[in-house]
Amino acid sequence: MGSGEWRRGIGDWGAESGEVMRVLMVTGEYPPMQGGVGAYSAALAQALHALGVQVSVLTDRRAKPAPGKSAPGASATGSATGLPVSPTYPQTYPQIDRWGWGSLGKIADCAHSVGADWIHVQYQTAAFRMHPAINFGPLYWRRRGLRVAWTYHDLLVPYLFPKAGARLRRWVTERPAFSADVTIVTNGQDRRQLAGRIVNLAEIPIGSNIHGVEISAAERRALRTGWGYNDGDLLLAYFGFLNRSKGGMTLVETLDRLVTQGRNAHLLMIGERVGASDPTNFAYLQEVEARITELGLTERVKWTGRLTDGEVAASLNAVDVLVMPYSDGASLRRGTLMAGLANGCAIVTTAPQTPLPDFQDDRDWLAVPPNDAEATAQAVLRIADDPLLAATLRANARQRSRLYGWEGIAARHLALYGFATGLADPDCL
Repeated sequence: MGSGEWRRGIGDWGAESGEVMRVLMVTGEYPPMQGGVGAYSAALAQALHALGVQVSVLTDRRAKPAPGKSAPGASATGSATGLPVSPTYPQTYPQIDRWGWGSLGKIADCAHSVGADWIHVQYQTAAFRMHPAINFGPLYWRRRGLRVAWTYHDLLVPYLFPKAGARLRRWVTERPAFSADVTIVTNGQDRRQLAGRIVNLAEIPIGSNIHGVEISAAERRALRTGWGYNDGDLLLAYFGFLNRSKGGMTLVETLDRLVTQGRNAHLLMIGERVGASDPTNFAYLQEVEARITELGLTERVKWTGRLTDGEVAASLNAVDVLVMPYSDGASLRRGTLMAGLANGCAIVTTAPQTPLPDFQDDRDWLAVPPNDAEATAQAVLRIADDPLLAATLRANARQRSRLYGWEGIAARHLALYGFATGLADPDCL
């Protein structure tokens, strides 16, 4: 259904309640904190707002804007989604000091105070500081008369507490799916894990948190010159935080193989090195940095540090090959991959563990086996040595990304809210 139909659906809601639909989004990270779940939450809130939903955000105290800074969405321009937002939207409550058992009551109280029709949790366990309390929230909130939607940004089993075995950790991770009114996953692999065991399960892929842009040849050359690169340099890039699932070691060893083969290759690491949520990522970063030093590649690896969304988009447009060697395969839950597609990158990534019907190897990206630096290097060279292939991959990446626009993502969410309140058709699941 189109977004216009769901605007009428909101009108039906208003006829019953006398007001628009209200959603309290709960997320363990939110801008200005660095993290993909936080950036996604901000983009989804703005897109839902464009469809007439009133969204409030309850989050960690660390998301409190610095003095003199506005909260996300406070400006009518510069949105990561490219959508207009009101000067005071969304209303953000950075109020949670600890995501322990006491936070459940605070979340319910906030939902009642803003008149929320839904609590919608954006879940990735590290963002809630590895505490299991949030996983038992849906049952508690529903007992207090609240509807609950739950989005899994992944179903990876966390290290919750020292003596818990894998079976218990998986049980805790999946618990919300059995008590929420609606459960959303972002990829087919996670859907298969839960399918047949719970009701009201939907798959909604994420969009790019970085708005797609195009830059001129002159702008591209100026950026590369500013970074210290020459026209003949082979510039690889990686975007996002480092952690063990993202293939940082493979990335570094790919660069080493290219240099060993006589290519004047360089690696640009776009964005912050690690995010705000998972402290284990810092240890992995140190391992990657040590490997860079060991291979003598320090002068060939540049870290940009934190950039604005616009600077990230321009940077993605200026590189030769974006290398995203996820150890668990390419997936539509990866916002960094979606950003590369939206900005027309020639991408080398790892073969998906589960089929992605909208994407084809050699058309939209080049796929290689995980943890295989030699295959990754050879794929990079295919792009570097074939301008037609590079141009085709870039054009097709932009085209594919249009399938995952935020207006459509928001409309799917609105359909699910309506389904669980009797305003929508079961086909939305």
